[in-house]
Amino acid sequence: MRADNGDIPPSEQVFLLQELQNLLEKQIELANQGNIKDVESLSKQASSLVEKCLQSRILEQTDLKNQREKLQKLYEQLSLALSAQRTETSEQLSRIRKGIKTLHVYRGGI
Repeated sequence: MRADNGDIPPSEQVFLLQELQNLLEKQIELANQGNIKDVESLSKQASSLVEKCLQSRILEQTDLKNQREKLQKLYEQLSLALSAQRTETSEQLSRIRKGIKTLHVYRGGI
């Protein structure tokens, strides 16, 4: 017997949301480690799961409100982790540029 929401049975709905949660948690961990390439790889998998959730309207169910809120918090944490990585990368790039300028000055003085 299938449910009305995208023909996904309730047990599979819970599994789908748990998989999405696991992917988000792994992405947060990788982002905090600076492993952005793997975060990007996992984001493709997460996007696929999100698409399934949207098509089946799973997150509109009132009995899954807690799960929806948990996913929202995880997305916020991931966003913060990626922002922190962007800031760190920008600072590193700035230091590299400054170092290159310094090398050019030294080279010109020799």
